[in-house]
Amino acid sequence: MNKTKKITLGCLSSILIFLILAYVGAWLIAPGSYPRAERYKYNISEDSLISIINQVKAENPNLELPSSIKLPSGQTTDLNGGRRDSKDYWYTIYFYYADKNQILHTWTRPIDDNSTTFAFTAINNGLTLGNWKTINENFWWWKNKPEITEFETRILDLIDEKTDTRIE
Repeated sequence: MNKTKKITLGCLSSILIFLILAYVGAWLIAPGSYPRAERYKYNISEDSLISIINQVKAENPNLELPSSIKLPSGQTTDLNGGRRDSKDYWYTIYFYYADKNQILHTWTRPIDDNSTTFAFTAINNGLTLGNWKTINENFWWWKNKPEITEFETRILDLIDEKTDTRIE
């Protein structure tokens, strides 16, 4: 190999390594409250999507949370969804896998008047809060895939049966 080809190969290799490290670094320090949430986009207003989600939960009571959830201190609380106040960006919705004793944290957020993001963010093992596992916490996609696939099969497919507006 001549000197020019070695220099070119070295430069291309350096650029590729830099891009990979930049991507991994950006993933590790992703900003925002829910940077790694698994997001789905719907061409439907947020209010309509929330209504459909509530209808799915009403038709599938096994997805509803038990009436009281324990805090790490031992006290019990009602884990209500919705917005914390009028300035909150996210409308929180909780689901429950009774067979696995897991609480799922999801949220909706309007993109505009006619489209909404629905996101799956975390799973809590058990009915005592504090055992949260963030979805997409692992960089390697295959470690996240089972939880995401189960969510899509058990919950998202039920929502999609009621609306054909999911675009991503």
